[in-house]
Amino acid sequence: MNFHGSYRPQDVEFLLKPLTLAQAQTENVVDKESLIQSGARHYSEMLTPESLPSPAYRALFARAHALNRERMARDCLVLASLIARRHGPAPVLVSLARAGTPVGAIVAHLLRACMGATAAAVAHYSISIVRDRGIDSNALDHILARGHAPAALAFVDGWTGKGVISRELERFVQDYNRSRQVDIESGLYVLSDLAGSACCAASGDDYLIPSSILNATISGLVSRSILNSAVGPQDFHGCVWFGEFAAADLSCWFVDDIVSAALAIFAAEGMPQPARADRAALAAQSSAFMATELARQGINDANLIKPGIGEATRVLLRRLPRLLLVRDAGAEDVQHLLMLAAEKSVPVQVRPDLPYHAVSIIRSVQDG
Repeated sequence: MNFHGSYRPQDVEFLLKPLTLAQAQTENVVDKESLIQSGARHYSEMLTPESLPSPAYRALFARAHALNRERMARDCLVLASLIARRHGPAPVLVSLARAGTPVGAIVAHLLRACMGATAAAVAHYSISIVRDRGIDSNALDHILARGHAPAALAFVDGWTGKGVISRELERFVQDYNRSRQVDIESGLYVLSDLAGSACCAASGDDYLIPSSILNATISGLVSRSILNSAVGPQDFHGCVWFGEFAAADLSCWFVDDIVSAALAIFAAEGMPQPARADRAALAAQSSAFMATELARQGINDANLIKPGIGEATRVLLRRLPRLLLVRDAGAEDVQHLLMLAAEKSVPVQVRPDLPYHAVSIIRSVQDG
C-alpha cells in the first residue's frame, strides 16, 4: 500500500513504515536526552510525542511565512533548475524525511510546471537517513526496482547545519553504490547550505525557511524517522503518523502556496539564478565557529551545538535546550525561537558576532 501521509499522491510517496507511538518507544524529553548522551540508546530509537502548536505560535508561523514566502519560493525555483541541469527535466527526487519532504514536493511541482516535464515523469519519494546509521538501503532498493535510473536520483533536504547529514549521505551512498554496482550521485540539494557541504544550494544564507518552524503539521503528519527493534531487516525505516492532527494540518496548503508564489515569480521574471555562494568559505566558517564555540561552552560533544535557525528550532521543539544564542533579538526570523525559549525557561544570549541568526546549545546530562 502506498503511503502519502496527508499529502496527495502527486506530492510524495513516503518509503517509511508507519509505527504506533508504543512501537516508537517514546520517552519524555529529559529521559530521552539522558539515554542519548549516555550512549544507552540512539536518538533514532525513541520519539517524544508531538503536540499541536499554541495559537500564539501559529500566529508567529503565519508571520514568518508571510515574510519568507517569496524567498523560499524563489529558492525552490533555483533548486528545481539546478536539479534539472544535472539530472534532466524529469529527475527522481529523493527527499530526506522529514525536513526535505515539503521542499521536495514543491520542487516536483515546479519541475512539472516550469521544466516541461510531464506530471508522471517526475517521481518524488521521501526516505530516511539516520546519523551514524546511514540511509535506508531498502528504500533505495525499492526505488531502483521501480525502474528508475540510478543517475536520475537527486537527494533533497531543507538546509545544512554543520553538514553532518550531507557527509553521512555521501559516505553511505558510496557504500550502497559499491554493494549494488550502481552509480547514484551522493550530493545533496538544499535551499540553504550553512556548512558548505551540499552539492548544490540556492544560497548559503541562514534565513527562516517557514516549514522549519512546524513539525508534523507541515510534513504530511509524519514524524521524524525511527530505527529501532520494531523495524525489521526488510522493512523501511519507521515513522509515526499523527492522524489526530488532521484538523490543523497545513502540508498541502503550504506546498500549493509556495508553488503559487514560485509560478508568479517564474511568469514575471523567468528562472532566477542561484546566489553565488563560496562553499569553501562557508565550510571554513562552520568549522571555525564550532571549534570556538565548543571551547567557549566548555563541552567536547559537537552534537550539542546546533547552528542555524532550522537546527535551533528543532532543539527547542524536541530536545533539551540549555541556551539559545541569537545575533539580534529584534530580528523577525528569531521571534518564534524567543517564544519557545520563554515557554521552556531557556536562557537567551544576544551575540552580535554570531555568523548565524541563531544557535541552540543542548544541555549536557553531565550538567545535571
